[in-house]
Amino acid sequence: MSLLNQAKFLLDITRTRGIVRRYFVVNGFDGALTMLGLIMGFLVSTPADLSMIIGVCLGAAIALSISGISSAYISESAERKHALGQLERAMMSDLQHSAHGIATRWVPLLIALVNGLAPLVISLLILSPLWLATAGVNLPIPPLYAAIFVALLLTFLLGVFLGRISGVTWLRSGIQALLVAVITASLIYFLVGN
Repeated sequence: MSLLNQAKFLLDITRTRGIVRRYFVVNGFDGALTMLGLIMGFLVSTPADLSMIIGVCLGAAIALSISGISSAYISESAERKHALGQLERAMMSDLQHSAHGIATRWVPLLIALVNGLAPLVISLLILSPLWLATAGVNLPIPPLYAAIFVALLLTFLLGVFLGRISGVTWLRSGIQALLVAVITASLIYFLVGN
């Protein structure tokens, strides 16, 4: 069995695929809004060097990632152990070496990685216009505006993903997520910039 198939199997027997999707979207959304907030803050404040903006945003992205990995691992590990204990008591046998026992050890790690990597990957994508600008690539719009555009696009796509999962119209779900990002950016613009 391939590693991917084994991961799917473990997620299936623990019924945690929905949790993985939820963590991906929630923490991806956190990463997108955090980067959007930081970039908007830099945009409306005293002009700053792009390398400093990248450093601050990268520091926040790494902190979000570590927080996501550690918090999800701790909480999911406790939940999986609790569920295995209940199953062992119901079956009156030791399940440590069964598929459920293996899942108890590996599923928290899988969930933690998704939880921590989602905001990091989305943050890195949002920062890509800033890196391109520092590398000398001429962008069609200023780098901070390009990063804001990427943040808004990724937020919309996360909403589309949620819509497809929930059976809601993908466009409506995408627009709802985008609206949250636009309201966030507007609040920062009006409250911090003035």
